[in-house]
Amino acid sequence: MKLNERVDELKDDLISSTQKIVHVKSVQGEPKAGMPYGEGPYNALECALEISRGLGFKTVNMDGQIGYAEYGKGEDYVAVLGHLDVVPEGDGWKYPPYAAEIHDGKMYGRGTLDDKGATMAALYGLKAIKDLNLPLSKRVRIIFGTNEETGSHEVEYYMKKEKAPVAGFTPDAQYPIIFAEKGIVSFDIVKDLKKQGYGDVTVKSIKGGLRSNMVPDYCEALIEAKDIQKTTKFIEDYAKKTGFEIKVVTNGNTISIKSYGVGAHGSTPELGKNAVMQMMALLGELPIGEGDLRDYIDFVNKHIGFETDGKSFNVNLKDKESGKLSFNVGVITMDKNQIRMILNLRYPVTFTFDDMMNPFKDTLKGSGIKVENVENQNPLYFPVDHPLIKTLQKVYTEQTGKEAELLAIGGGTYAKEMPNIVAFGPIFPGKPDLDHQVNEYMEVNDIIENAKIYSHAIYELAK
Repeated sequence: MKLNERVDELKDDLISSTQKIVHVKSVQGEPKAGMPYGEGPYNALECALEISRGLGFKTVNMDGQIGYAEYGKGEDYVAVLGHLDVVPEGDGWKYPPYAAEIHDGKMYGRGTLDDKGATMAALYGLKAIKDLNLPLSKRVRIIFGTNEETGSHEVEYYMKKEKAPVAGFTPDAQYPIIFAEKGIVSFDIVKDLKKQGYGDVTVKSIKGGLRSNMVPDYCEALIEAKDIQKTTKFIEDYAKKTGFEIKVVTNGNTISIKSYGVGAHGSTPELGKNAVMQMMALLGELPIGEGDLRDYIDFVNKHIGFETDGKSFNVNLKDKESGKLSFNVGVITMDKNQIRMILNLRYPVTFTFDDMMNPFKDTLKGSGIKVENVENQNPLYFPVDHPLIKTLQKVYTEQTGKEAELLAIGGGTYAKEMPNIVAFGPIFPGKPDLDHQVNEYMEVNDIIENAKIYSHAIYELAK
């Protein structure tokens, strides 16, 4: 009997198990004894392990952090890394967010697509292999993560206690295969405001943006001006001239300047309009006087401006595998003592952190600007002829009849958390990415189709 036929026989059970685990509200909560991420993720883990035991697999719960279902024998193992935690459901659902109701062939619920449906599909793909008693040379683990949405600390915990898989995939992204994920680095560029400038305008505060990985759609500055009318007219004329959406509210001798942009993901800053950099451009035109703040504003306008590729900072790296570096100014804060910007840069996969950071720091020399709070996530990159890539390409093409194109992305997936793993599905080309959206759903047929693809992928990697 073939794998696909066996998956079809298991499909009712697969759908029922997916509903069962979607019923568990697995948003991170307060830590409790043996429940490091709260009751919800722990209950989802226990539910997945109970389903796995019912299917005849050996199961392990690693201190409530993470768990797995295992099948087969061998020194090495192949892993499927899925996660059971979800983001909060939010408001506005047309069906209850944890009911897993099926309407028009779609199972609605938080986590159906991200990532419970696909994780169950992989588990039942392995069940089909087990039922057919197909010979494997390696063990297989379906790993159930519980902290992907808020840091992936559970995988860190796992890797301290277990050796890495020799190959595998995470069903937590898009098809066909993501073979390249840019390096992601966030850090602050900071200047202490010791030398005060005395001009016709004094900047009291600046605040804009929410997170480094979002293009800010709002920024606000509070200024004092000797001539309120003249300054207000200048700002309004500047807004008309540039087309920036900038509004002013006056109160005595103070002016609140509001800059409105267009939000976008930090991996694609070119798709947004940066409200912080609009504010910087405007402040650069105001008579704020010489001093540390003036120097900082002039520096960022010269070396960043509205560029999203880092060219004027001398970090415009590029490769054929993953394209250009992306450069996003995500957050700004300024008070009388200090000004700080939080940047998010994503560098191409064939370059290293130092390839980017060394020229960045060279550009800063002599500016009095410091780099703080550096967080780096190295690129993920598998050459196109890597056995893992070739195997998954073969399976995808055979199962779908479509060419398995390789995808390079600026975002990061769960695959970055564990060695020898790539992102493989579950979202088919042309289908909507409903991760974290209201009315998230996964089509029932797609759950079954994923189980078939994953069963063949697991078999090919572990045989």
